[in-house]
Amino acid sequence: MIGIFYGSTMGATESIAEKIREIIGRGKTKLYDVASTPVDTLNDYNLIIFGTATWGEGGLPDDWNAFISGLDQVDLSGKKVALFGLGDQDLFPDTFVDSIGILYEKVSGRGATVVGSWPVRGYRFDESRAVKNGAFVGLAIDQENQSDVTDERIRKWVDQVIAEFGRK
Repeated sequence: MIGIFYGSTMGATESIAEKIREIIGRGKTKLYDVASTPVDTLNDYNLIIFGTATWGEGGLPDDWNAFISGLDQVDLSGKKVALFGLGDQDLFPDTFVDSIGILYEKVSGRGATVVGSWPVRGYRFDESRAVKNGAFVGLAIDQENQSDVTDERIRKWVDQVIAEFGRK
């Protein structure tokens, strides 16, 4: 079973989380809104997907605050984590999908193996905290400016993540 944990102030991240769940399969996943989920729920999963939007100029949305603080109490060693994030590369080209960079730093610091890196080609931004070694640390989604490629990106990324999770 794969736990999909998302924060969605405006509903867009929840919508992407639901698309990911549909591709993987309802019987193979469980969705959790981080605003109402205890952080120790992570202990039930070895395969985890985190989703968030980038809020303002590079931060996590408010619904992530308590959950990310709680991660300091959770050992993620032996767990595989994939990340996806929403951002607007035209309005915020210097902080595009920084939120997945923030999550990456937190979960890798807690011992998780992060999978699901994604190429930067096809995007137009100046900087991102989510870029490590020339690639995004997770799937970057820009619904404002590139919604026409979102579904294809999600399908390809999910296939990649499932393989990296060791699932079929």
